[in-house]
Amino acid sequence: MASVFMRIFNLICMMLLIGHWSGCLQFLVPMLQGFPSNSWVAINELQDSFWLEQYSWALFKAMSHMLCIGYGRFPPQSLTDMWLTMLSMISGATCYALFLGHATNLIQSLDSSRRQYREKVKQVEEYMAYRKLPREMRQRITEYFEHRYQGKFFDEELILGELSEKLREDVINYNCRSLVASVPFFANADSNFVSDVVTKLRYEVFQPGDIIIKEGTIGSKMYFIQEGIVDIVMANGEVATSLSDGSYFGEICLLTNARRVASVRAETYCNLFSLSVDHFNAVLDQYPLMRRTMESVAAERLNKIGKNPNLVAHREEDLGSESKTINAVVNALAEQAAHASASEESVHSMELRTLPACLLPRPKSENNFASQELTREGRRIFHKSDTFHKDSYQ
Repeated sequence: MASVFMRIFNLICMMLLIGHWSGCLQFLVPMLQGFPSNSWVAINELQDSFWLEQYSWALFKAMSHMLCIGYGRFPPQSLTDMWLTMLSMISGATCYALFLGHATNLIQSLDSSRRQYREKVKQVEEYMAYRKLPREMRQRITEYFEHRYQGKFFDEELILGELSEKLREDVINYNCRSLVASVPFFANADSNFVSDVVTKLRYEVFQPGDIIIKEGTIGSKMYFIQEGIVDIVMANGEVATSLSDGSYFGEICLLTNARRVASVRAETYCNLFSLSVDHFNAVLDQYPLMRRTMESVAAERLNKIGKNPNLVAHREEDLGSESKTINAVVNALAEQAAHASASEESVHSMELRTLPACLLPRPKSENNFASQELTREGRRIFHKSDTFHKDSYQ
């Protein structure tokens, strides 16, 4: 902000300097001619006046020409005066154009990311009109841009790509600090492993009702939930459970090389980070201990949803001291799930003792958009404030 004010200050000083030169020229030419009787100096009887008075009248005459508000006290009385007046007008018009151009650039540079966002939205609107998309689809696209970019547009990949590797890693770790803090798997893992995973994550946004994972498809990525709620939908249409901030899902398919055993549907706006299968395998090949830990957790989750836990290929070799780390991570996840389950039971028991089920109050969702109370297939949409299990499935 300080640099912007300095640029404005420099521009004003430049205009005053041009006005000073023009004023000096207005007095210099009549002086060189010996102050003829039809010159503005002689008409104003300034030949023998104090220099400050002469300079003030000359500057006033020059600024009047430059700003196109008059000719001073008297219009030009000679050919020389007329040419000096036109020169002042031209210099004034040039300064005015420069001032408008610089001021416009300064205003736009104050918030370039918001300007780029408006240009992007305008381009999208023109595209939707050209393709004649239906109104409902246009509304969804507009809401998607509003939620994802929050009124500012950055080419983050380009910005990070120009940084050094260490600085880029530090920036990404800082941006994902809330995700790392909320995911128990990361909280109990090696810091180098967490850093390697985080630098390979890709940010994605899903709207309510979007199918993030479809049952029966081949998995190409897993997801970590930064914010939002997703439902794990089984083949019969039942919702096995709901996951929220700090949970992850989709890893079982990547570990087993099998097809997805369940679908995952977004119930609110979801801010997710995805990890592709290639990056997934590359990181776990460097950290075999974390692969074994993830396989142990995945086996327990398969067992909970009624699937064969032997789908995950465990390694049965002697782990030695590594088994303690695996147990620590697994136990941390189990304790989190048990705590969430206990909290859910206590909350529901208190509510049932006080109000009928149909009249139970529900707090508002913390999403950026108003919560939608619509029902889908006769079942109310989950809000972020609902209690749910934080185990993850695919």
